[in-house]
Amino acid sequence: MTIRIVRARPEHAVRLTQIAHAAKSYWGYPAQWIELWRNQLTITEAYIEANEVYAAVDADDVILGFYALGGEGEKRTLEHLWVQPQSFGAGVGRQLFTHAVARAQTLGARVIEIESDPHAEGFYQRMGAETIGEVTYDMEGSPRRLPLMAYMLQKPSPPFHPDSEE
Repeated sequence: MTIRIVRARPEHAVRLTQIAHAAKSYWGYPAQWIELWRNQLTITEAYIEANEVYAAVDADDVILGFYALGGEGEKRTLEHLWVQPQSFGAGVGRQLFTHAVARAQTLGARVIEIESDPHAEGFYQRMGAETIGEVTYDMEGSPRRLPLMAYMLQKPSPPFHPDSEE
């Protein structure tokens, strides 16, 4: 599948929100949990304007998934990475993650931190992230543990100078 990664625009907010809700719902979470996550899964025009949000689009300019980077300086956070369920397994998530890594490096990051859904932990591990801990939230009186992951970015190699004495 041929896709392009483009900067998301405010008018994409509804489509990005639809993708986030569909992807989260895919895992069979109870409807009341999806409702509790409504604000977290809603991507607003203002959010797109204020953050690093990029979308994967196909040849027909249909948005298949997106990601958002947050944070500053050497530590960035992958706040969102969602792919529409119909595109699972087609490489869209891999291409979005690879683009996010390149974008984070351009922004001067040394690490990308990811608070992963348990269902996505294996994907991030395959991409090279390591589980470094967990974050616990209360969900209707029960603890919900999420993997806390880190992806270490490579420092760019210094330019080779054949005249240097090393």
